[in-house]
Amino acid sequence: MKRRGLAAWGALLPLAAIVLVGYVGTVLWTLRTSMSTSRTFPNNDFVGLQQFERLLDNERWQLAIHNLAIYGVLYIVAAMLLGFLLAVFVDQKVRGEGVLRTAFLYPYAMSFVATGLVWQWVLNPDSGLQNAMQQLGWKTFQFDWIVDQDMVIYTVVIAGTWQGAGLVMALMLAGLRGIDEEIWKAARLDGIPTWRVYLSVVLPMMGPTLATVFTLLATGVVKVFDTVVAMTQGGPGTASDVPAKFIMDHLFGRANLALASAGAVMLLITVLALVAPLAYVRSRQKTQGGH
Repeated sequence: MKRRGLAAWGALLPLAAIVLVGYVGTVLWTLRTSMSTSRTFPNNDFVGLQQFERLLDNERWQLAIHNLAIYGVLYIVAAMLLGFLLAVFVDQKVRGEGVLRTAFLYPYAMSFVATGLVWQWVLNPDSGLQNAMQQLGWKTFQFDWIVDQDMVIYTVVIAGTWQGAGLVMALMLAGLRGIDEEIWKAARLDGIPTWRVYLSVVLPMMGPTLATVFTLLATGVVKVFDTVVAMTQGGPGTASDVPAKFIMDHLFGRANLALASAGAVMLLITVLALVAPLAYVRSRQKTQGGH
């Protein structure tokens, strides 16, 4: 059995090496392209950080970053809060727990495009929620955020939260089920309110779960694209533009390979800035645990 295991690892190592080299190679190629004046096709000239300067001075990129910040903060907070509340609800050993877990997790199984299209229909003033409420008699009811330049990014937050909360619920529920039942018994004997136990005892004990959830949601924020395209196409105008859409538009629509590559490098740096601290903390915990 041991020989078979070694043989299996020996067969996988070349494949892993190929994947690693391919990934690193594409990253290096993108970085090199971002330091050129490449348009439709790449060229070998070198202009240093000129494309990054152009990127940072670009008003559309600035708007995309602003939208990403709004979306990121609200989406992460809302998804974590709603997911935790759903996990607490399911953890009460309610009837039909399996059905509820499936129902709450189902939106995450949908594609981002499907989610965007569903919410585009729900929020459409002429055929969605606003129209339905007016048909029921609330003639003054108005919910036209999806066509409002100042509010449209918040509709993307709603759609994203609806889709992501189920995943948060599943991870949080696993964390809650790992809490020792004796803690709850001791809290009941001491007369501590349930909300205080969750806030002061349970959540601190779920630190690794919270860190994992935050990392997954944060990396999802950085690469948000499909939902925006399906819901608003980045509009009205460019009001709901995000960095990933900016990159794709300049890569395929405006034939500006160098500027698109600079944007991709900036997103990669953002992801690394989010993931690296968590990886470092976990490595330190494993090292300390080993001692």
